[in-house]
Amino acid sequence: MSTTTFKKTFAIGNDLIVNRLGYGAMRITGEGIWGPPKDKAEAIRVLKRAVELGVNFIDTADSYGPYISEELIAEALQPYTPGLVIATKGGLERTGPNEWPINGKPEHLKEALEGSLKRLNVERIDLYQLHRIDPEVPAEETFAFLQKAQEEGKIKHIGLSEVHIADIKLAQEFFKVVSVQNMYSVDNRKWETELQYCKDNDIAFIPWFPLNAGNVKGLEAIQKVADRHNATTHQVALNWLLQHAPNILLIPGTSSVAHLEDNMKAGELILSVTDLDELDKIAG
Repeated sequence: MSTTTFKKTFAIGNDLIVNRLGYGAMRITGEGIWGPPKDKAEAIRVLKRAVELGVNFIDTADSYGPYISEELIAEALQPYTPGLVIATKGGLERTGPNEWPINGKPEHLKEALEGSLKRLNVERIDLYQLHRIDPEVPAEETFAFLQKAQEEGKIKHIGLSEVHIADIKLAQEFFKVVSVQNMYSVDNRKWETELQYCKDNDIAFIPWFPLNAGNVKGLEAIQKVADRHNATTHQVALNWLLQHAPNILLIPGTSSVAHLEDNMKAGELILSVTDLDELDKIAG
């Protein structure tokens, strides 16, 4: 049975070389992504273990907690390992558990960026991503602020989240877009056109919610492949993403070391061409 291989690294902005299986630090906060975690010591262990396992791309945001995720990253990982890329985001406010009002006003983004720099204890954010485009604020105003912050040396590279190709093209009039973070999975391919655009333009594509648990038929198909390999559905879903496009960067999140270690095994799976063909047929 023939198998496939995939590239293990990607160069964000053509200069930040990261392992494509990274870590998303949203879940190291409290319930509703609000407040501190129930087990801070375990959250610290998760961050340290991720780096031990070869993760050098960590995704976070000022809104996770808020602020808690960034603070824990700094506490756990300073001094930072050379080559570790910590990407953070701004553009959302927090008014309570599971509440995420959008705010793309330059004055809010300025406060968010300055806060992230301070909490992470860095002079420059390697990858700063706009969490959402604010429909109440002209996108040009938001992009102009990010352009200025980059020119001032506070941001190295800039990315976007939940955007269409037209949004990316507009942003590119102000700065080079190096990453796009949209919801995407083997069983939810709403943003397939955007993924392919990013692939064609050397833009990292960072899927969030990499397994659509609401797609029962999709889960059944994934489970069949997982059973063949004595793997979990999450491991198969993550591996499919790695093989689907070379510009996909994964950021599975967890607050458990054991779950983290299970997720990282996704990169070790060897799926056959038949497996991938079956997974490719899933539509959500």
